[in-house]
Amino acid sequence: MTPKALKIAYSPCPNDTFVFDAWAHGRVPGAPKIDVTFADIDVTNGMAERGEFDILKVSYAVLPWVLDEYALLPCGGALGRGCGPLVLTREPGARGGTSQAEGSGGLTGKTVAVPSERSTAYLLFRLWAADVVPEGVGGVVVMPFHEIMPAVRDGKVDAGLVIHEARFTYQNYGLHSLADMGEHWERTTGLPIPLGAIIAKRSLGEETLRRLADAARTSVRMAWDDPTASLPYVLEHAQEMDPMVADQHIGLYVNEFTADLGEDGYAAVRGLLTRAAAEGLVPPLGRDALSFV
Repeated sequence: MTPKALKIAYSPCPNDTFVFDAWAHGRVPGAPKIDVTFADIDVTNGMAERGEFDILKVSYAVLPWVLDEYALLPCGGALGRGCGPLVLTREPGARGGTSQAEGSGGLTGKTVAVPSERSTAYLLFRLWAADVVPEGVGGVVVMPFHEIMPAVRDGKVDAGLVIHEARFTYQNYGLHSLADMGEHWERTTGLPIPLGAIIAKRSLGEETLRRLADAARTSVRMAWDDPTASLPYVLEHAQEMDPMVADQHIGLYVNEFTADLGEDGYAAVRGLLTRAAAEGLVPPLGRDALSFV
């Protein structure tokens, strides 16, 4: 009897399609079959909280709510350096955040669009704002990330928190970078920036979880070995993205931490969630919550 395909959901962004191309198309020897659904990260975060799907790409920020049911896989996700979310505005401002004043003047009492209240981007933003916008922002509006830059440009919101390829394209909207959440995180912690995680249901069992991790690791290594093989899949789902931007996106978000979180990767995840819990932004993690199996 043919085993039932496991249901997986990840975004159509180039880093995810690059990572999962070989696995999704049956080119990873011995890998469990997967049935792919594409969904925005805000949607997959909600799926995880409701216990839907066997495997999901989610924000690290959602882990404290889902790790009872799901295990964090040690590969396939997105961490890195120089790849953090940006706060964009229509007008240029003091960029950075090394002091209480820098980066804060343009946001005090202003409305900020964010991609998800459970996104890692928003969690990094809240930790940054606690340091540099002590008076607080005026409000937060959640919208799909691809709508944020047009909303800032058109004056529907005062600022926008952007992720992914927006790092390379925000100038096309006439926008300015007020602050880089990743720069603030790296400067204050020395750790890489944890963004997106791959999780799988613990009920699948240890053997299957190990096979899933092996499949994800092999899939990304196959993509590195032959980047042209994944190109049709990447561009098909990249929402009319310029191939050069897609390549930059992959180069930024797919790195050694995608193949293996390693000591620094786990330290970054623990650091983010421990600090956020201390600020009362997420529930505290149990001691072994990040254990793979």
